[in-house]
Amino acid sequence: MSRHSSSLPFVSAATAPLTRRHFLRLGLALPLLSASVAFPMELLAASGGTIAPVPLRKPRAPRLLMLDPGHGGYDPGTVGAKGTHEKDVTLDVARRMAEALSAMPGVDARLTRDRDEFLPLTERVKKSRDVGADLFLSIHADSAPNSSARGLSAYTLSAKGSDAFASQLAEKENNADVVGGLDLSDADQEVAAILFDLTARRTINTAQRAKVGFIKAIGKNLRLLENPMRSANFVVLRAPDVPSMLIETGFLSNRSDEAILSQPKERQKIAQLMAKEIAALLDSALFG
Repeated sequence: MSRHSSSLPFVSAATAPLTRRHFLRLGLALPLLSASVAFPMELLAASGGTIAPVPLRKPRAPRLLMLDPGHGGYDPGTVGAKGTHEKDVTLDVARRMAEALSAMPGVDARLTRDRDEFLPLTERVKKSRDVGADLFLSIHADSAPNSSARGLSAYTLSAKGSDAFASQLAEKENNADVVGGLDLSDADQEVAAILFDLTARRTINTAQRAKVGFIKAIGKNLRLLENPMRSANFVVLRAPDVPSMLIETGFLSNRSDEAILSQPKERQKIAQLMAKEIAALLDSALFG
């Protein structure tokens, strides 16, 4: 039998013999074919030589992360003893996170504000809902009732604060709109109904699970606040259809935390670590 006409054992009589040249041509074509179909060789052999294209799973669309730098404009947020403004810390960390995430596949990071401007709390929530964000992350560096409190912590929504500390923090943050002369009374009435809605409950559950995963991972590399997983009725966490978290990167009311958060090098470290863990969460089964 000629070496040019010999057929492989698994090729059926109904198909043309596959020579070395055929395999070479097939090999050259594979880069083009692989974009739409796959041909596992073991399936080809089992089929008796009949090539049955196996469609590849459609690539998943990038997860959309909405980063929300707290405060801004004529609302400086907390001002540390050394003059560090919370609004500057949060914007810088968010920008650095977005930059870090831009180098990672599968995540599209956007900012509610990308400059020093005042943005109402409800407008921040609306921005995340309008684009259909997969996760909303509000970034802060607040003051704590006790100046000894320091370290990173994460908060999710609940009608009642997990403790007095969380409740006081939420009340302080929710008063940010008072600076802009806004009335939140109508929004509060709407939230009362939303919190009992099944969709909202599912959203809050996803956020709570994300909080646990995030804190467990980030705690390996960054100092955490005592009891770092908390919850309270923050306005910015009230989107009924977007899992939302508020991250305190530290407290400017603590001199040690302010010393860290005032340094660009340290903010870069915090941003990169947070970006890494958030990207891992968005790629997990938690977000489908």
